[in-house]
Amino acid sequence: MKYNILAHHPNDLTIGWAQRVVNLHYPDTKVSSISIVSIDIGTTTRIRVLVEHDNPEALPKKWFIKLPSLNWKARLITALPRLLHTEIRFYNELALTVPINTPDFIQAQSKFGAGSTLVLFDITESGATPGMPGDTLTITEATEVIKQLAKFHAQYWNNVHNDTSYHWLASPVRDLEDHLGTLLSVPLMKRGIRLAGELISPVLNASAIRYAHNRRKIMRFLSGSPKTLIHHDCHPGNLFWKEAQPGFLDWQLIRIGEGISDISYFLSMAVKSEDRKKHENRLLTIYKQELINNGVLSTDLKNIQQRYYAHLIYPFEAMIVTLAIGGMMNLESNLKMLRRTISAIEDHNVFSALPM
Repeated sequence: MKYNILAHHPNDLTIGWAQRVVNLHYPDTKVSSISIVSIDIGTTTRIRVLVEHDNPEALPKKWFIKLPSLNWKARLITALPRLLHTEIRFYNELALTVPINTPDFIQAQSKFGAGSTLVLFDITESGATPGMPGDTLTITEATEVIKQLAKFHAQYWNNVHNDTSYHWLASPVRDLEDHLGTLLSVPLMKRGIRLAGELISPVLNASAIRYAHNRRKIMRFLSGSPKTLIHHDCHPGNLFWKEAQPGFLDWQLIRIGEGISDISYFLSMAVKSEDRKKHENRLLTIYKQELINNGVLSTDLKNIQQRYYAHLIYPFEAMIVTLAIGGMMNLESNLKMLRRTISAIEDHNVFSALPM
């Protein structure tokens, strides 16, 4: 890349850095200042900045920047599987093809051993509102998200293995991520359960530890066909809203997998447990119908329901691991979504559906 835009710390976001960002696509634009509006540290360091320049018609002044996390534990967990690198590759190669709303892209660069930097338009400049991890969605909002996920899944349904342009999503880096997840599963599960305290009953404790010991076999069970592209981290904090329509943020975990896993993850975290119980089957029926509307003909509702139940184990694990590591999410939001995922796996006796 002609212009090096790699930054390692918010202090690196200088006028000169911003000028290098705009030079590739707007070489006649002159940057006069840059100021930091906010910094949020989680799995990445997320920075909102205001950039003053002389070409506001072509280039927004509000930017959203993602750097590797300044939290050393989160950085360690995300660095080896190169999660930010994955998101950068998504924006460079796939974002323009997905049939759902994503943030507009300015520039990005990732270099092995040197770092990663992603620069997006700040969605608030276009009037959109970002979600928060602990948000509670209405059933109307949840329905819109499920329709969009079905459209996304349908576009890549059963063709990702035949097209070499997607093979990087099943690369050795993904294998490394899965291997690390299995290797750390038992100690992280035990630590997360301990930190969750009274949220975890003795029966759930025993089942969760048994799951952790059998994680590799269960992950193979949960990676059955048909395959498509999945977001894999679709909670309320990774959504944005504009005119009552959802958009999708944070594509670090995009991969090849079962589409229904996104629905399990989303529904178990995004709505009140009582709303999920009341509307769950109807929402799964809507998901099936939207797949059909978008060209997927071989869908069976009973199978969708069974796979939905089985995939509920992952959001529970994700919230336990997030709690165990610490610093990756606001604690109150983490515990709220953990309570919801516990309710979901207990409602459907999920552990009995897994090869334990």
